[in-house]
Amino acid sequence: MEVTTAGRFRVYRSPHTRDELLLLELPDETVDWTDPDAAADTDDAFSPTYVPQTGYDDSLAETVSALEPGNVVEATLTWDDGNPRFADASRTDRTRFRFVGAATGLFEAATETWNATAEGEAISSRVTYGTDGDPNAVLYTFAKQSGARDLFEEFADGLLPLDPLLARLDHETSDDSEFELPDASREVFVLRPLDESFVLVAIAFDRDGLFAETMRDTYC
Repeated sequence: MEVTTAGRFRVYRSPHTRDELLLLELPDETVDWTDPDAAADTDDAFSPTYVPQTGYDDSLAETVSALEPGNVVEATLTWDDGNPRFADASRTDRTRFRFVGAATGLFEAATETWNATAEGEAISSRVTYGTDGDPNAVLYTFAKQSGARDLFEEFADGLLPLDPLLARLDHETSDDSEFELPDASREVFVLRPLDESFVLVAIAFDRDGLFAETMRDTYC
């Protein structure tokens, strides 16, 4: 009997092989990440599954080969002797993740965000604006951890999912906000600066906008 599972998954690049994708199962879209109790109920979410990206036929092969880290896919997986494969897939979100492990020349807004961190706090954030006065991104700085823990690698490998930051952003700007987000796919840049004591997560509100383009040209 064929075993199948269906769900919504965030796509990551697998740390194991190039022709394999890491899928993190997503929680219900209605989760309010600003509510600690609601967020705690998602402890079992983001379970990882490694799925081949090659070896499919026709339109499924085209869809799967086009998946990028950060995309969301609604998919059905079939399991053969414990090994999953795509049975069908539909990309529903073109948000893209980029990871830069040795960034230099960090821009001023990022360092200012970190410098604004209160004593004893490990995270700081701020919204940035374009020359037209419209918001174009949100920046998060996370203190680098001492010892063996590497926050950058945890973000890149999906051990620290980026979805709570994306979902929190959407929730906080959906009602009674001072600004509205563009109806566009995001682009998330995770940078490990060589000469700074923090990891930067910059979420561009529009992956086709000027902020995202500038980040790609500068760091990628």
